[in-house]
Amino acid sequence: MKIHQTFSRSSTFLIAVFLLILSISACKRSRSELGKLAFKVSNNKIFKEVQDEVFTEKLKVLIEKQSKDVKNPKFLNEFYKAHNYEPVMLSKAFLDGQIDSVIAVLGRSDLHGLTPELFKQQQLKLLYEEMADKSKVKNLEEAYMLLAKLELRLANSIGDYSNAIQFGVLSPRRIYAQYYTETKRPDEKSFFAALEANDFKLFLDSIQPKDKQYVGLQQALKNQRLASNADSEEIERVLIVNLERLRWQNKPKENKYVWVNIPDFTLDVIENGKSILRMKVCVGEGRNQGYKDKLTEYDEAGLKKDRPFNRETPQLNSLIHSVQVNPVWNIPESIASNEITKYAAADRYYLENNGIDVYLDGKKIEDPETINWSVTGAGKKYKFKQRPGNENSLGKIKFLFDNQSSVYLHDTPAKDAFNNQMRAVSHGCVRVEQPERLAQALFGNGATYEGIKKAMQTGQPKAKDITLPNKVPVYLSYVTCWQDDAGKLQYSKDIYGLDVVLYTHLINIK
Repeated sequence: MKIHQTFSRSSTFLIAVFLLILSISACKRSRSELGKLAFKVSNNKIFKEVQDEVFTEKLKVLIEKQSKDVKNPKFLNEFYKAHNYEPVMLSKAFLDGQIDSVIAVLGRSDLHGLTPELFKQQQLKLLYEEMADKSKVKNLEEAYMLLAKLELRLANSIGDYSNAIQFGVLSPRRIYAQYYTETKRPDEKSFFAALEANDFKLFLDSIQPKDKQYVGLQQALKNQRLASNADSEEIERVLIVNLERLRWQNKPKENKYVWVNIPDFTLDVIENGKSILRMKVCVGEGRNQGYKDKLTEYDEAGLKKDRPFNRETPQLNSLIHSVQVNPVWNIPESIASNEITKYAAADRYYLENNGIDVYLDGKKIEDPETINWSVTGAGKKYKFKQRPGNENSLGKIKFLFDNQSSVYLHDTPAKDAFNNQMRAVSHGCVRVEQPERLAQALFGNGATYEGIKKAMQTGQPKAKDITLPNKVPVYLSYVTCWQDDAGKLQYSKDIYGLDVVLYTHLINIK
């Protein structure tokens, strides 16, 4: 009996202790660090009642609801899923005035040629200010909703700003019809890195581009905004589009490469960051036939869609792998239809005088002057090849690199064009002013280069392409404003209207 009573009393005591522990644990779980921080920055007592578990559920619902209104819904959802839908942003932003610093950084977006509203800076600021307004946060439900909105707004603003500064606001592949340059875009890893930073201001300051070209254009933009005339506004637009281009992660990382700036009509061989060879080039004809100075739309609706002229040189990067000396020109069907057959119809000796052979079903036509070239479809029916020689449109050497546009660098017999200021005159390929020197820069001095030089002089075609021992990257780029070695800004005209395309997209981003 005594043993039973003792056991009963012990059981009652243990149960009481167990219930006390549960009670203490429950109290601990009900406390919210987020609520304490929110109260500290707002002095609104309603936030003291916030519970983390309830906030988590509210956040999940809001993420789903706002999925169509944010730029990276997939990344955002994965981020919060990985962090158990905790208030990752607010738990840091409420400390040491970080949220004020973020708002300030976003407010200076214009230093990059962007607007604060692109990152919803004002919306973030108003949500933050609402916390201290007891007329707008009167009950616990409103407190949860405000905190959830602020958490997501902060995450999206920081994520969008980080992506814009590090990768560019726009994807060039989406706005340009003839853009084939490898360009890195934001991914989950870069998105997570921005949101997981311990100090948001430190992180946002750290992603400011350090490249001297970018800093130089930023300073020029600042100076232009101090002026107040039509020309300064036009220059400001040019600076804005070229700042965006500099943010794109498509720049060469190789020690040696060939760089062609299409609107500047120049080619540089870059080695260890410096130009070791520069020459003039001729590029493809463009849509901007009037060769306008102004960055204005070409139609009333604004040039929102890229509509390239079919002869424009594309933007691309590839590897120069070989050269052809005294090449045969396989004339494209478009040129055959629009030019060759018309010239042949007007002059029966045109083909022979220009060293052009005609083929039908793979067999060479011996008397092409007997063909009626004015017949519709003649350019499609026959194939045309221009023999090596002084009249060959490819000149004495062609530099080959793989690309889907069938363009290449090549010599030309039309040397006079290099004396013109406006050199957008080709069918799309890039004609180089000093092909022999380019071959020397690529192959170096040695037996291979000497063989190339000799063959170019004799005019005898090589049986095989000459392979470059070490492939050299080539970039066909489009830049209309840059800082030269002396720190002076240089401008080129928008021959293809690509500044217009880019600027129109930039001002229409929401």
